[in-house]
Amino acid sequence: MERTLITVPIAIPMVALTGPHDDNLRVVEAAFPSVNITVRGNEITLRGSQIDCRAIENLFAELLVVIRSGNNLTVDAVNRSIAMLENKPVDHPAEVLSLNILSTRGRTIRPKTANQKRYVDAIKEHTITFGIGPAGTGKTYLAMAMAISDLQNKKVNRIVLTRPAVEAGEHLGFLPGTLSEKIDPYLRPLFDALHDMIDIDSIPRLMQSGVIEVAPLAYMRGRSLNDAFIILDEAQNTTPEQMKMFLTRLGFGSKMVITGDVTQIDLPNGQHSGLRVVRDILGDIDDIAFLELTAEDVVRHRLIGEIVRAYESFDEQRQSLRPIR
Repeated sequence: MERTLITVPIAIPMVALTGPHDDNLRVVEAAFPSVNITVRGNEITLRGSQIDCRAIENLFAELLVVIRSGNNLTVDAVNRSIAMLENKPVDHPAEVLSLNILSTRGRTIRPKTANQKRYVDAIKEHTITFGIGPAGTGKTYLAMAMAISDLQNKKVNRIVLTRPAVEAGEHLGFLPGTLSEKIDPYLRPLFDALHDMIDIDSIPRLMQSGVIEVAPLAYMRGRSLNDAFIILDEAQNTTPEQMKMFLTRLGFGSKMVITGDVTQIDLPNGQHSGLRVVRDILGDIDDIAFLELTAEDVVRHRLIGEIVRAYESFDEQRQSLRPIR
């Protein structure tokens, strides 16, 4: 039986670590049931197996760094931190959860998983980055935050946001109004992310001046985009020809991020997805990165991750039962 004493610096309120009503502490206790954890003042005493006591000591050391970075610990953050430390090789929660991408409107946007941090690092280090994964993994949101950060730091002069105008299994039919009003339903998710990160009164001015452009993919043809941060969302709904057209819009001083989910292809008439084949074509080219995000990286409602995993399991079972021809 190991006994370990952890002393929390006086400058850090104990509730910041243990959580309101000791919610964060309950998560640690559930993950390490063999260890008895007691808190008295600014001291935490661990009694249990040596391996688990050291694991919890390491966890608390990481969480204290996260708190010092100004991040509020939540039950979700503690759960994700425990998972990161169990990875092989180990991912350090302090490095992931304390990375500030963008501070806006009184809050800071940060990656929440190790894969999300790798995705953000890839965007920083490469000219073209592909973020591939299921809904809710932050592919577009983090790319948008990186774009606005680069714009604020004058690394680029403008942001170009685009996505193919493909209906998701429904036919909207004739849409009344101006061209802008017709394409608005397809581009609304990009506007939603913008509204989260930029003062809503500034967006019309930035769009009118061309600093931010939101347009359907068809509008990219024939252009060369210099000094721009360009995001292609829902790239699974591009054909191989459209993907080639988009990638060749890259100009000097620009950066591209392409996001999509190859399990949600809405192309009509069984057309091939440009996102499915692009890795086979461009995978060996320097300065192009491919990042895979999974259900473990879903940062929306807890149920979304479980839904994604359930569908993945269902698809795998269906594939295994399919007769071989």
